[in-house]
Parts: sequence; structure tokens; C-alpha cells
Amino acid sequence: MPDLSESETQVANKPQVRLVEVTEAHEGQRLDNFLIRLCKGVPKSHLYKAVRGGQVRVNRGRCAVDYRLQLGDIVRVPPLRVPTTTQRQAPAQTFEIAYQDDAILVINKPAGVAVHGGSGVSHGVIESLRSAHPDWRFLELVHRLDRDTSGLLMLAKRRTALVRLHAMMREGKIRKHYWAIVQGRVANDRQHIKAALTRWLTASGERRVRVDESGQSAHTIVQCLKRLPAHTLVDAELRTGRTHQIRVHLASLGHPIVGDTKYGDDDLQNLWRSQAVKRMYLHAWQLEFHHPITDEPLSLQTEMPEAFAQMLKQFGT
Repeated sequence: MPDLSESETQVANKPQVRLVEVTEAHEGQRLDNFLIRLCKGVPKSHLYKAVRGGQVRVNRGRCAVDYRLQLGDIVRVPPLRVPTTTQRQAPAQTFEIAYQDDAILVINKPAGVAVHGGSGVSHGVIESLRSAHPDWRFLELVHRLDRDTSGLLMLAKRRTALVRLHAMMREGKIRKHYWAIVQGRVANDRQHIKAALTRWLTASGERRVRVDESGQSAHTIVQCLKRLPAHTLVDAELRTGRTHQIRVHLASLGHPIVGDTKYGDDDLQNLWRSQAVKRMYLHAWQLEFHHPITDEPLSLQTEMPEAFAQMLKQFGT
């Protein structure tokens, strides 16, 4: 049976059923991510439809897209045609590096840059880094940041590192701190927000998150750092990693993040536009964890972005 490296080089001119055996290099990977790498150029929507329809099977059985592959699994990949339009390679791009060795890479992602392609975005950090470093045999995102969030983003350069870091995240062993500038003066110096969250879609098909008792548990610790006349600089520590968690938790307190066009109300959005607010003021400034291979304790930090300093100065006057 072909391994993944062989399959990735095949051109889908004559689509046919493939049976791919999972090797150590891809043990523990989600089925959807495995298929995205295996079937380069095939739209994600086609892959998800193939999984839901039972065309993709693992060990002859149906599987969910979030199934984590095991060593020796046999994945049935149906005929999938690549669109005839020319697929452009993502432009090579490098980013400020906070930490790097042969197992992990931590960069300082700018605001406005997606972490991966999709949903109208042709490419993101991961595709640009792969183009810049074709000699790297493996590179995957460990976690994600929203497009408009800046700061520390961790990637794995080895499969073993990725699997262990994901396990550490599930066990709450990676501490993440964010700076946020929010609307209004936060009253408490420090508070725990424990409000369950659930995802939903708007009429236009946009993904949103809201507080919902029937949703997934979520825990954010918010500490007030600086109060301004009508705004506050806070530190938000994630104890769980739900989609849009910090944004929704802060908005639920009546303190949406400045520049957040999803969870700030219409009046605030109009106010931010009139003040020429061009980004969301959320920045991942600190990561603390043990190295997944050496177990060395790591504490990585970034400086406050210049845009934050300028906005604090503006709001402080």
C-alpha cells in the first residue's frame, strides 16, 4: 500500500479509489487534516461531504472527520477530482520567530493574517511557511489564532511533538495569556468567567459563538491591568480553548474587545469606524509549557504591539 508521501505526489488526472495505510508519521492526526494533505487541491467542502457520505472509510467503517488515526489504519479515499483551474502555490513568507528548534516553532503572527487558507482566504501562515521552507518534511499548526488576533502561534515540526502538545492542551498544561483592550471600565481587578459556549451560524452562514448553558464548558481568567476613562486594558488567561472564547466571554460582561466586528454591537462598530480602528485589539502575548520532547519548561513572551500602545495613548487622553 502507498504511504502518504507517495500519495501526495500523485496527480489526480485519473481519479481512482486508494487505500492508504497510516504510518507513524501520521498517527494521531485528525482524519480531515490527513485528507487535506493527502488530496491537495481538492476543496475542503468536497472532502467533508465524502466523509459524511461514507465514501471515505477507515478500516471499512464510517468515521467522523475528527477521528484520530491509529497506526496501521487503512483509509479508503474515493475518486476526488481536483478543480481544473490552476492551483497557485502560496507565496513564501517568514515571520518573527519567538522560539525554534527541530521539534517546534513559535512565531509572532501579525494581525490580519489567517493561520491557514479556506473560507475565502487563499492561503495563511501554514501554507506560506511551507513554501518558505520546502526542506521541512513536517509542519502543522498546534493551535489557531483568529485572523484579526496577533501574537504567539505554535507549530510542530515533528509528528511526535504535535501529538504531545495536543495532549498537553487537552490536559490544560499549556498556559496562554492575551492582552485585550475592551470597551468600558472593568470593575473587578480579577475575575473568573465560567460560561459555557456553543457555536451557531447566522442567516448568511457566518460562524458565531454565544453563551449557552447547554454548550461546552469554558473558563477565562480576566485581570484588570489599566483603567482608562472609557476603556480597560486586561490580561485574559485561557483555561480552556473554545472558539472565540475570550471575545465572547468579555462581550458577555458588557466589555467587547475594541475592533471586534463579530461581538461588538452596531453602535460600537460605528464608533470604532469613526475612530479609524483598523484591527481587533487582542494579542496573544505569553505561552508557558514544557517542551514536548525534552520536558524543558518554556516561558515565551512578546512585546506589546505598537498599535496597542498608540490606542492606549489615544484612549487615555
